[in-house]
Amino acid sequence: MSSEPVIIRSHHPFVLESGEVLPELTIAYHSYGRLNAARDNVVWVCHALTANSDVADWWPHTVEEGAFLDPDKWYVVCANILGSHYGTTGPLHVNAATGMPYYDSFPRFTIGDMVAAHRLLADMLGIRRIHALVGSSVGGFQALEWIAREPSRFDRLILIATDAKASPWTIAIDETQRMAIKSDPTYGEQRPDAARDGLAAARAIGLLTYRGPEGYNLSQQDAATDDPFATHRACTYQRHQGDKLVCRYNAYSYLAILDAFDTHDIGRGRGGVDKVLGSISCPTIVVGISTDIIFTPAEMRSLAAKIPGASYREIDSPYGHDGFLVEHGQLNDILYPFMNNQ
Repeated sequence: MSSEPVIIRSHHPFVLESGEVLPELTIAYHSYGRLNAARDNVVWVCHALTANSDVADWWPHTVEEGAFLDPDKWYVVCANILGSHYGTTGPLHVNAATGMPYYDSFPRFTIGDMVAAHRLLADMLGIRRIHALVGSSVGGFQALEWIAREPSRFDRLILIATDAKASPWTIAIDETQRMAIKSDPTYGEQRPDAARDGLAAARAIGLLTYRGPEGYNLSQQDAATDDPFATHRACTYQRHQGDKLVCRYNAYSYLAILDAFDTHDIGRGRGGVDKVLGSISCPTIVVGISTDIIFTPAEMRSLAAKIPGASYREIDSPYGHDGFLVEHGQLNDILYPFMNNQ
């Protein structure tokens, strides 16, 4: 993160959906802009897997003048999710019962638990009404779960490259990454840098799905050479990206969030996905990406079709799921009018 988050603590027990209890909850968050006198200019961003609350750091050209998250107009809030490496209570925090960090004993949690933490933070900040709820990828999971729990809190909903339920395909991707981490012989050791090689491999697996074949074939072509044994650019890229992640993240948080990812199903206990999506009443826009192989355009169009009055727009990009991070020009062109009633 380029700037340090604000830390806020609730000293009350935080009950998880599993029934387990965290004795207290620490939440780390960022905000941009100012809350206006009417307190009606809040935009809440829910972040994805290994991102963080510093939206301006990981989402280029979105939190700036003239962009859809313009801080001169909006009060933008983003909280680090439960289990995160970046300050909100997670596996590296100390378990009061043992006096040691949780590591692999951190209690299992759900997307719903992440949302419960967001709701707690919003209440602690005195935010009752939210102009727009924004969620991309796993952030979209949180956004959909939150609007299912509190539909009257939001004036509009923005869903980017996401879905209402974890699919067998996305769960299989997660399981493959879990297998990589748990195959590391240091997995289970009680230290923050355990399973570093496994985490690097998991990241490399994830990247294949984030960028897809078009992204790799466009950006990782080898230079011309007569050496048949020259190192391939795609190989160095995979290793570099794995090394980058292990320098800023830990395997236990990564695993915990993957597990939470797989619990996602907004229809559970509510009569099914279609019923919940059909009950969303605020203006909604769904944004897909032309080459996304995690949440395909067909799935995104289907999601939009099940939300009354929702519009569907598509980013044209060779960079797969990461297109929403790369194609900020297209994204701002799509979302700025929606945010500003144009």
